[in-house]
Formats: sequence, C-alpha cells, structure tokens
Amino acid sequence: MNYRNLGNTGLRVSVIGLGCGGPSRLGQRDGKSTKHSIGLVRKALDLGINLLDTAESYGTEEIVGAAIRGVPRDRVVVSTKKTLPEPDDPDPAATIRSGLEASLKRLGTDYVDLYHLHGVGAARYDFAAGVLAPALVRLREAGKIRAVGITEEFPANPRHEMLQRCLHDPCWDAVMVGFNLLNPSARRSVFPLTLEKGVGTLVMFAVRRALSQPAQLDKLLREMEQRAALEPGADLGFLTENGCAESLTEAAYRFCVHEPGVDVVLTGTGDERHLEANIAAALKPPLPPEALERLEALFGNVDSVTGN
Repeated sequence: MNYRNLGNTGLRVSVIGLGCGGPSRLGQRDGKSTKHSIGLVRKALDLGINLLDTAESYGTEEIVGAAIRGVPRDRVVVSTKKTLPEPDDPDPAATIRSGLEASLKRLGTDYVDLYHLHGVGAARYDFAAGVLAPALVRLREAGKIRAVGITEEFPANPRHEMLQRCLHDPCWDAVMVGFNLLNPSARRSVFPLTLEKGVGTLVMFAVRRALSQPAQLDKLLREMEQRAALEPGADLGFLTENGCAESLTEAAYRFCVHEPGVDVVLTGTGDERHLEANIAAALKPPLPPEALERLEALFGNVDSVTGN
C-alpha cells in the first residue's frame, strides 16, 4: 500500500480508503451478514487500507466499530459524517454534539479522526459555516475530532459550487469531492485551492454505474452527445487497448489516484475479491500520457455529469 499526508491534518492515509456506504454498504444492501461485513473491513485493514469512511446515515458505524476492536487506535483513520440538522432545529450545535457522541458510541472509540458535515448543498452552506462549523471546531479543540471536514452534494451539484465557497473559509481541514474521468472539473475548481491551503482531499464517485456497467456508459455518452457536451461517436475503448489498462474500472481508479491534489480515493464494495482488484488497480502507475491527453480532449470541459 502507498500512503500520503491528508493535507495539513497530520493524518497519514492509504491512497485508497474503504467507503462503507455507497450502493453496497459493505454488503449490507445485498443481504450479507454482519459477520461478512466485519470480515470485509478487517480484510481491508490486512491489505494496508487504514482509512475507513462511514456515516451516521449509512448504518455501518457499528460494523466499523466491531472491525477495529482490538486494532491499535493509531493504526486506523476513522472518518464519519453527520447529516445537517433540520432548519427548524432549536439548537443545531447541540444536535451536532449529540450526533458525534452517538457515533463515538457506535464506533467504540473516544475520538474520530475526521468528522464531516454530510452532503452539504450550496443553499445551506451559510448555515453550515456560520452555525455548525464553530461547534465542530470546539469539538476538535476538546479532542473529540482530529480534523473537521465537509462533503459536497455531488449528484445535485457536479460543478462543486459549495466547495469553491468553503475553501475560502479557514475552518475546514478536509473536503470530500466527486471526481472521475467523466467529470474532472474539480482539477480546475477545487484541487488548486486545496493544494494552496493544505486542505485534505478525499475523492468519491471515482467509479459509479457508468464506469462499471457498459450499457450505462453507452447511454450516458449518447445523452452527452445529444446535449453537445461530447463529440459524436466518443467511447472509452482506447483505455483498454494496447495494454493501457486491463479494465475500465482499473483505468478509472488510476486516473483518480494519480491526479495532483488527490490524497485518498474511496472504494465501496461488499466483496473481498472486488476489494482486492480495486486496491491492485490503485497501486498501478499513472495512465499513459497519450490516454490522459485523449481523456482531457473528450471530457476536460465536462462539469454536468457524475457517472452515476
């Protein structure tokens, strides 16, 4: 496994992290047993992954807690998230504090390394920054949180408008951003700011349906052509030709892992063999320059899709 600094947080993280949500939620959405899901997390740790990303809303915090029980706490980076309180909440700061305490209990730990506000849209950013961020900073000062994060609402805002605002505020230690070879717009609007300010960057949506299901990819490309967002007849076959990559999924992970400004790329799965394949892909060298140049020509100006 390869490791990187997560911005200026002081955390050292594996280049690929285990996402405990997503379509699979460690296999829980596919009817897998809790024992299976705990085993999957432990397998990830055995393979060198040290960042585990979960959330209050995923229902997997207790699984992560069970999996890390007995593991030296400084060997694992636990990331979890809190959904924003409702607009009519009489004491949203207290809701944040109680939410963290509940997460700590489910995780079986007395602190979390990364605590994010979850899926924040541009319309609620002022509330997040003005009301909730000060409460998070106090929790960081109290040692309950090592780093304060915020995650974007990528499916609803693939142009990263919220992150472009938040990166001018000093309260955020880390951000989670949607980024993939179909929508690399974060390389222009987000990563220059995170690099300048030393903000840790976690990537989600590296692979979604369009990059793992050929029929979904073809449908998306044709829709983009109709909107004049893509040249007619475009496809991604060149990524799996002439020894470039063994699969489109492999190419997608390599594209993200080696992007300047990316600290860790999240992968979600409910299957050990799938996990092993994704880690192997992430540890391969960058895509060839000619492949990257062609991707830039095709998708460099795309900021309207997510790949889901």
